[in-house]
Amino acid sequence: SGDSISVLQEWRPVVYRKCTDTLWLLLFCLFWAGLMFISGYAVVAGAAERLVLGYDSFGNICGRKNTPVEGANLSGLDMTNKKYVFFLNSCGLEIQSLKISSLSLCVSSCPQEQLNSLEDLQSFARNNGSFLCVYNLNVSNYTLNPKAAQLCPTLPVPPSKSFPLFNRCVPQNPECYSKYASVLISMVNEMDVFHRILSGILAGRDTVIGLSVLALAFSLILVLVFRFIQTLLIHTLIALVVFGLLFISGVLWWLHYDYRNDPSTELETEKENVKFLLGYAIFSTIVTVILLSLIFVLRKRLQFAVQLLRIVGKIIGRIPFLLFQPLWTFLILIVFWVFWVAVLLSLGTAGTAESTSGGQVEYRALSGICYMAWYHFVGLIWTSEFILACQQMVIAGAVVTCYFNRNKNNPPPHPVLSSISVLFCYHLGTAVKGSFLITILRIPRIVLLYLYNILNQKKNAKCLFSCCFCWVCCQESCLGYFSQHAYTATAINGTNFCTSAKDAVCILARNSAKLASISCFGDFLLFLGKVFVVCFTFFGGLMAFNYHRELQAWVVPLLLVGFFAYVMSHSFLSVFEVTADAMFLCFAIDMETNDGTAEKPYFVDQELLTFVSQSNKLTEGQNHRSTRPFQDNEDGTELQPM
Repeated sequence: SGDSISVLQEWRPVVYRKCTDTLWLLLFCLFWAGLMFISGYAVVAGAAERLVLGYDSFGNICGRKNTPVEGANLSGLDMTNKKYVFFLNSCGLEIQSLKISSLSLCVSSCPQEQLNSLEDLQSFARNNGSFLCVYNLNVSNYTLNPKAAQLCPTLPVPPSKSFPLFNRCVPQNPECYSKYASVLISMVNEMDVFHRILSGILAGRDTVIGLSVLALAFSLILVLVFRFIQTLLIHTLIALVVFGLLFISGVLWWLHYDYRNDPSTELETEKENVKFLLGYAIFSTIVTVILLSLIFVLRKRLQFAVQLLRIVGKIIGRIPFLLFQPLWTFLILIVFWVFWVAVLLSLGTAGTAESTSGGQVEYRALSGICYMAWYHFVGLIWTSEFILACQQMVIAGAVVTCYFNRNKNNPPPHPVLSSISVLFCYHLGTAVKGSFLITILRIPRIVLLYLYNILNQKKNAKCLFSCCFCWVCCQESCLGYFSQHAYTATAINGTNFCTSAKDAVCILARNSAKLASISCFGDFLLFLGKVFVVCFTFFGGLMAFNYHRELQAWVVPLLLVGFFAYVMSHSFLSVFEVTADAMFLCFAIDMETNDGTAEKPYFVDQELLTFVSQSNKLTEGQNHRSTRPFQDNEDGTELQPM
């Protein structure tokens, strides 16, 4: 009817919508049903506490009460007060079939001084309440039992201390320490990458948490800087980024030189630290040279980037709740990641306890765990991308609602809540499909990276995998860029993912020369903001971890800190990126469907129109241009579903 047509003309985003990509939403629900089955199975069959807290040779988990295992007389003991794992032969550890040969016990404290005789073991047990011999040997019989040599630690017992690496008693004698460390690291290396990462995280968990909070604070400061942007603040930010890049590169090279020439660098973990520091230093130097070159080339366009972000800031000022969007997205991601890690820990320890002939307990891995782990891994990528896609659709929907509003001083009420309701009622399937396509490209990239690490000794294979890896990364970046515009087109027209992506690509292709160069200025400035957060958080990590030159491989948590810093900064600054991209797509549609006359006036702000016109004039140099940034559309019609 005439009333409905007038409403559609005034209210630019489509009012009458229908559900899009419903089959993909159903597929995602079925996929998550499989994830919940795996989670339930992992909780029932797994024992994550075994991995985190440690356990003895008789199946007892240290630091908690245990249930008995059939055939193992020393199982099922109460170890609430015995939180540390102690190896009876810590100076002669060997690995046999991914098992440490030495008998291990749960003890309440580690011996702080060397114990040279059975009398010393007896005195230590009576004074400290920590029994270092097998549980069924009474302390009064330490010196009387003829089998005490087999049931008690190998003498002399070196001094040791509890170390936050799975609650092990680590010997402090240099020779034993080196042997102990090399065996543990070799065992972890032979198991899988996840255990190595987890050991580093647990060893420096307090530092990682503190540095993550620091990265969060830096991200919030940058959001305020870009929201209330001033030219002086941007120049200060760029100066800090340049200083940070140069300083981080210098510190990394200095630490590499210091570690390499340190005569005490004998442990495998310390040698690994040297290799990682060299890699970090080379990567940091390359990034520094590239970014400094780009800053020098684009220095004259800095004012345009500042002006663009000021316009984006005004749009966000009309929708202030957009600034809170990354908070709930980040919280949802954190909750999901914690859930995912907990399930993975349970999967990694899923197994049946079986007693051996000597009364000890071994855990046999269940069949099919490997396939479940891969399914669980795909769930991590797909669900994370789906959550980020939902954030992009919510931001794009709110920007579209406010852009296609005639009265800029009176924006529509609650545009963010309206965008969320539209997403959950109609377009969850579109977010599922877009995130699935990115997942399809991300999984081969991770597989290629894994194969690259396996074949790192073969030069031809390394070159081939490097080329394939770069190609997949480029494809993923392009798909992510077009997916973001597809979500904006869906917010406008209510069409499915493929139709929206095709329409968005077509309209961007017709106007790419006029919009691409403008958009990249702001993206580059936002990228410098992310570099700022990563640089100074990484520097804090270097200073904190450099004082722990011990068993832990601190380069792993340092890399994790850098990753967390980038994820946090990207989560918060992506509001400006998505807002700018959605604004430019709406602008291109506005220019193509309206001609600025009284019958079909533009929706665009005069400030944005002037900015695009000026930047295009600067881009084309001396070429003659009309005052209008796009070609006139003689057959311009009111905006309809594209």
